[in-house]
Amino acid sequence: MSYTQQSLEEWVPRTRVGKLVKEGKITSLKEIFDRNLPIREPEIIDYLLPDLKHEILDIGIVQKMTDAGRITRFRVVVVVGNFDGYVGVGHGKARQLRFAIEKALINAKLNIIPVRRGCGSWECSCSDPHSVPFVTMGKSGSVRVIIKPAPRGTGIVAGDVAKVVLRYAGISDAWTQTFGETRTTINFAKAVYEALRRTYNFVTPNDWLRQK
Repeated sequence: MSYTQQSLEEWVPRTRVGKLVKEGKITSLKEIFDRNLPIREPEIIDYLLPDLKHEILDIGIVQKMTDAGRITRFRVVVVVGNFDGYVGVGHGKARQLRFAIEKALINAKLNIIPVRRGCGSWECSCSDPHSVPFVTMGKSGSVRVIIKPAPRGTGIVAGDVAKVVLRYAGISDAWTQTFGETRTTINFAKAVYEALRRTYNFVTPNDWLRQK
């Protein structure tokens, strides 16, 4: 028995949603999102998505001046997903790298979202969920990202960070446009994440421009 399986069996839920999941009354993440229930325990994700994978997007060092002197901590950005319609982006800080990664994973799991996929390209008439169903946009900090549907076989035309986030969401074909300081990994990843989140919100381009 793996450590994850053992820890899940020993898991004592602290929230109502966690108790419903542990008791088998909720059997899928889709049900949680359909009922608009909050996810406040990472074990809920481990329980319902046992095939969840993760990848570290960036590791940096941040420093803070205090009365006791300069404190150095690691900052980690990770993406989690099942390559089939669920993705999350998170970050964590800690003095030790291992703890920073653990915090980032927990944060990413708590931020997991469903991604609406489809084939919104006029050049491709298939009905397979290989791209986004329509143009979607996201913003974080100075970074803005536009994701456009692409026909099958195009691949993901995007920067390295966007490629990873889109791939973990289960998207294999897409065109992207980016604006701003995309070298800031955390903002770039969050902007892509926000664009994917809006595939379920149906935000129009005019609405997006008004929110800028």
